[in-house]
Amino acid sequence: QVQLVESGGGLVQPGGSLRLSCAASGSIFKIYAMAWYRQAPGKQRELVAASISGGMRNYADFVKGRFTISRDAVKNTVSLQMNSLKPEDTAVYYCNADAQVSRYSGRQNYWGQGTQVTVSS
Repeated sequence: QVQLVESGGGLVQPGGSLRLSCAASGSIFKIYAMAWYRQAPGKQRELVAASISGGMRNYADFVKGRFTISRDAVKNTVSLQMNSLKPEDTAVYYCNADAQVSRYSGRQNYWGQGTQVTVSS
């Protein structure tokens, strides 16, 4: 199994910045992609940003130019630098990994426990 542990959430004023981090551990054969999702109260979970093996990065339109995802494939970590935060960015942010635990197993999605980000004055 793969365990994902997030850190870095908290309360920030509009226009401020936060950096989220996520570390993957456990039985890891290969990680194909790591991503950040978020879920606000009463809304569905949505993709924020993804880092795919090979260097490709995808961003949701609502964070382009404000958030930056970075991944260390050796350390199996992923970070999300969030700048110019808005109240509508308030949500629980989840780390996600598309991973394989052995060369004989299939790929699976793994999730962290989530970290709260609140943007409010």
